[in-house]
Amino acid sequence: MKPFRPFAVLAVLGLVLGACSSNTGASASASAMASETAAATPTEVPMPTSLVIGFVPSTDAQALVDTIKPLADYLTQQLGIPTTGYVSSDYTGMVTAMKTGQAQIGALPPYGMVQAIDQAGAEVILQSVRFGSNTYHTQFFTNNPDKYCTISPPVENTRKDSNGNDVTFLNCNGTDRANSDTPKGPIGADTLKNITKGTTISFVEETSSSGYIFPATQLVNAGFNLDTDITALFAGGHNASVIAVCEKQAEVGVSFDDARPSTTTDCDMKTNDVVFAYGPEIPNDGIAVAGTLPDSLKASIKQALLDYAKTDEGKKVLNDIYQINDFSDPDLSGLQLIRDAVEKLGYTG
Repeated sequence: MKPFRPFAVLAVLGLVLGACSSNTGASASASAMASETAAATPTEVPMPTSLVIGFVPSTDAQALVDTIKPLADYLTQQLGIPTTGYVSSDYTGMVTAMKTGQAQIGALPPYGMVQAIDQAGAEVILQSVRFGSNTYHTQFFTNNPDKYCTISPPVENTRKDSNGNDVTFLNCNGTDRANSDTPKGPIGADTLKNITKGTTISFVEETSSSGYIFPATQLVNAGFNLDTDITALFAGGHNASVIAVCEKQAEVGVSFDDARPSTTTDCDMKTNDVVFAYGPEIPNDGIAVAGTLPDSLKASIKQALLDYAKTDEGKKVLNDIYQINDFSDPDLSGLQLIRDAVEKLGYTG
């Protein structure tokens, strides 16, 4: 609304008292003032009639569709807005879905969160917690432990698979740990120098922080030329990278720590997927929402997810989806690590 002008009001009163203006003119003035008042009142963002929450599969896409349904149903109940699950083929597709309005809630890895903020105007509301930590790291593994386990020999480590059963794998160079431990990287990074020219390395995909951006940056910092010193194989998923090394399509592979227990293959992972190094710590993945949603709805989505993580069903579903134990407030300053790594790598994909 325009500032109050007492002289203008007196002038109008004089015209009215002197019968110098018509009723039509008075109506027009009132209408104009009402229009100005309406224009100055902020427009409330309308509530959406439906919501879509999106994920990217680390293994079987159809299995993920079934796994996320209870979460979508819970959000429907808590928010009072029909919510459905969406499975994207990759992280880039997930960001595109948020950018085009096909999804309003997205579970994204670190670089995906950066892209969603920059490209889709999204807001990060939560960060995943695993074993009490909101950071994680790359693990380097190999089917040639004699070449890479030069600090200490392989030792057995027990992990839990997706069904809660004990499975045994091998780690070396100080990367061995209990299943519930959360060691901080880097560990055994000096053994990356054992990678020889022409070695095939299995990455995940170019937008994956632990599956490409950070390990590739680590290799560059160690003096490797990614174009001439190694042969890159992009497996397409963390589990697929584990399988590629197990089947000896690549001598070295990378994934998040630890992708082996959730990987299903007939290949002998204990012998052919020996972890020999950890990369530096990376901010965990998180939940982003469309910036165009009403603030009250963003807050409700955040609280609903926090509450769901405390339920028995939520604990199981979130663990089955991405091995998530809980959620925390996001550390957005940590995303600068991603931007710095991308800049160092010269990759903007």
